[in-house]
Amino acid sequence: MDPAQRNRHARLDDLQRDPYALYARARATAGLTFVPDLDAWLVSRDADIREVLLRPQDFSSAQALRPDVLPSPAALAVLGTGFAPRPTVVSTDGAAHRRHRAPLNSGLSAARIAALAPYVTEQADALAEAFADTVAEQGRADLMTHYARRLPGTVIGRLLGLDPADVPAAVHGSYSAERLLFRPLPEEEQVAAAEDVLALQRLLDRYARDRRARPRDDLAGALVGALAPDAGLGPGPRELTDDQRCELVSNLQNLLIAGHLTTTALIGTTVHHLMRHREQWELLCERPELIPAAVEEAARYDSAVQGFRRTTTRPVTLAGTELPAGATVFVAYGSANRDPARHHEPDRFDITRPRPHSRHLAFGHGPHGCPGSQLARVQLHATLAAFTRRLPGLRPAGTAHVRMRPTLIHRSPEELLLTG
Repeated sequence: MDPAQRNRHARLDDLQRDPYALYARARATAGLTFVPDLDAWLVSRDADIREVLLRPQDFSSAQALRPDVLPSPAALAVLGTGFAPRPTVVSTDGAAHRRHRAPLNSGLSAARIAALAPYVTEQADALAEAFADTVAEQGRADLMTHYARRLPGTVIGRLLGLDPADVPAAVHGSYSAERLLFRPLPEEEQVAAAEDVLALQRLLDRYARDRRARPRDDLAGALVGALAPDAGLGPGPRELTDDQRCELVSNLQNLLIAGHLTTTALIGTTVHHLMRHREQWELLCERPELIPAAVEEAARYDSAVQGFRRTTTRPVTLAGTELPAGATVFVAYGSANRDPARHHEPDRFDITRPRPHSRHLAFGHGPHGCPGSQLARVQLHATLAAFTRRLPGLRPAGTAHVRMRPTLIHRSPEELLLTG
């Protein structure tokens, strides 16, 4: 990596670890602010963000997940032996988006999440108990390693229909995919991450082909049925075509990553801020009926998904700034959630906040609003219920500064050492 690239990545890391000062400056500046390190115009005010999200015909999602880092030729060569990427629910608009979204709306319906809730509670209680045991034995434990990265993987695995034995590999491959596309890595680490992604793709392809041969009532089966419907000709199910396999692998991978990395991040930031604001944690332990409000306040205060890119499809004017066709904007949900025009004293973390929590944008808005938002809420609710009941004395282990991961799509502590 040349010095210019190294400097750019260092600046980007600093911005991603703490973007809130930039957001505040952008909200106070007329029009939009161009941020070279994001290579995008920053949309920072709540009203402007809602406008973009409700105009998908003018602001396309096709480049929503454009990588921050281009993998090396060696890593790309590894990926080239796998499944060619295809558009997903995150990166499509219009009819294509509705096609990808329909099975998610069904598979993540309120009824299905309600049916899954007892399992979530059972797993949260078991993991919280194991976390407490680790703290008792070792004096402290990292919440991210011992809890936050485990519960969401287990839950999304259950929903997709994965064998529990396959969940650790699926979670590992998901983190490798994120690192490969959003972190600058030495070439040997890029190649290793690409091999992990390839292994994940092969695992998901096996599930896609199995659901075609033996349909099941799970989310993997729903995606296969919706995106690659069988014409029903002949004595048995037709095998998936190569194009269908590529599309299914891309969509299963997207759902897997979105289904657990974001919730892991939300659990980590929520507990982190409750530990930082001790009076709020103690109040929550005394009044568990505040847990739903705490879930919404935590999601607003430090959103796991800070935002996504959009690309203009024609010349447009937004917030007084004229943008040509093909311009990239970064729609910063995290900034909207700190906008004083929408939220009273937005930089204050307050689980008793009186304004309606539905006004935040932590889970997006409009056609691309997160279809799994209720599942994330259920998991965070179960987490807070388990920890306030089992570990009311939970507190930071030491005085070390909690370092946030340098990312705007799964914002969370790198490590959160706690003691009880």
